Amino acid sequence: MPPTSRGITRRSLMAGGAALGLAVALNSPVRAGIRSTGSRPTPLTDVFRLGVASGEPDSRGVVLWTRLAMDPVSPDGLGGMPNRQVPVHWEVAKDERFKKIVRRGVEDARPEEAHSVHVELDGLDSGAEYFYRFKVEKELSPAGRTLTAPAPGTRKRDLHLSFTSCADYQKGWFTPYRRMAEDHPDLIAFLGDYIYEYGDYKYPVRDQAGGECFDLAGYRLRHAQHKADLDLQMAHAIAPWTVVFDDHDVDNAWAGDVPEQPDPPFPGRRAAAFQAFWENMPMRRSQRPKGPQMSLYHTLRWGSLANMHMLDTRQYRDLYACTGKSGTVGDDCTDRFDQNRTILGADQEAWLSGRLRDSQAVWDLLGQQVFFMQMDWTNGPAHGYSNEGWDGYVASRNRVTAAIADNRRNGVVLTGDVHAHWAGEVKRDYADPESPSVAVELVSTSVTSEGDGADAAANTQTLLTENPHVKFFNGRRGYVRTVLSEQEMKVDFRSLGYVSEPYAPAYTSGSFAIEPGNPTLNPA
Repeated sequence: MPPTSRGITRRSLMAGGAALGLAVALNSPVRAGIRSTGSRPTPLTDVFRLGVASGEPDSRGVVLWTRLAMDPVSPDGLGGMPNRQVPVHWEVAKDERFKKIVRRGVEDARPEEAHSVHVELDGLDSGAEYFYRFKVEKELSPAGRTLTAPAPGTRKRDLHLSFTSCADYQKGWFTPYRRMAEDHPDLIAFLGDYIYEYGDYKYPVRDQAGGECFDLAGYRLRHAQHKADLDLQMAHAIAPWTVVFDDHDVDNAWAGDVPEQPDPPFPGRRAAAFQAFWENMPMRRSQRPKGPQMSLYHTLRWGSLANMHMLDTRQYRDLYACTGKSGTVGDDCTDRFDQNRTILGADQEAWLSGRLRDSQAVWDLLGQQVFFMQMDWTNGPAHGYSNEGWDGYVASRNRVTAAIADNRRNGVVLTGDVHAHWAGEVKRDYADPESPSVAVELVSTSVTSEGDGADAAANTQTLLTENPHVKFFNGRRGYVRTVLSEQEMKVDFRSLGYVSEPYAPAYTSGSFAIEPGNPTLNPA
């Protein structure tokens, strides 16, 4: 049976956050300075400053995560922890008060993994709500809420899915995470740029620790400072996550094996970023990186209601069309139509085509990073296309579009990256206004990137007119909230008026409904 409770309340979430201590209440971590001395280890205190999380649920289990840190902004990226293994006890319960314990165990938090813990559970009930927590010595972590996916064949259980992207610590407060948590979703999808690798800005909203990330210590430190944010901790504690990276999780505008600018050897930088990403996310062991390689793309199944195909558009892509650098190209850039060019790589394209062919779900969602629809960004008769998005890989987009259409899937592309809300319809032929829609694309704005933003830009109406398949724009920060059922997919674009100060309220800037068999956007 589906859980009758919506789980952890706002009050209990706030109480859990308070338990982390006032040291992180305003995202200004105090250095604990506690180290192991002599032959007798110093007792560990205040080790759960980075919160708890869960992720990648299936019908029988989920991943539970925490990372121990007494000093989140320790320059070595190791969170002020001693150089030894620390036993971490965990337990899972059916109830919020942990009176009905169903599983418990112990995992070692190892210094070589930045004292992160990944508990990969199996054998749980399908479609069930659980609560979990960790313990180190005498200290209990805050509790988290998680869910397992419904059993295969189940379509009656709705999916409350929220998604967002692009959280730049220096650009604002993470209030969108808090507002998303208050909605009590079943699943959160994060679509890239969980951190930004940049050094300090001239006029930041918040000061970040460390300079530009180049090595493992730098990436670990950046992740730790993000995780110490209480708004982000609320979002991780309320529901399981599924995640993919984008460019800023490693290096701005990287493509395959090529960085944006000459670096220290890029394979080493990429390996460090991947290792820190895995350490700080509730990911499965099968996703653990091997040096500069990481198996990221995968399918998360929500019974037979929805398949969530999480894609990797960075690791296997060809270099940017025509210029070799990311940017805007015009009609003279014929390289973007090359039939051999791919943004996914041949293996991932074949995998996705097979998943769409074999799918029996009502909905097939493609969680990915960059604009999928054709988008002319230039006003007037001239055309300008981003060669970083799928417009730079037209043949690759055509193959995915054909796989959705030919297999008669109810396809919805979920996108991040562009720091604004957009919604539109995917066409087989964008040059033909009468071309039928094949799928819908929903683009989430950022958590903080680009600052407060505005509801509309000066050229918004021009862009919408020149791209008639695009139906909606909003330039504030926020997230997208959806509810999927057998009958429809309800979509709310949630926006915040500001992130330059904390605790902005969220409002719905646009609402749509999508019906199975009708890949169009209907205002709700």
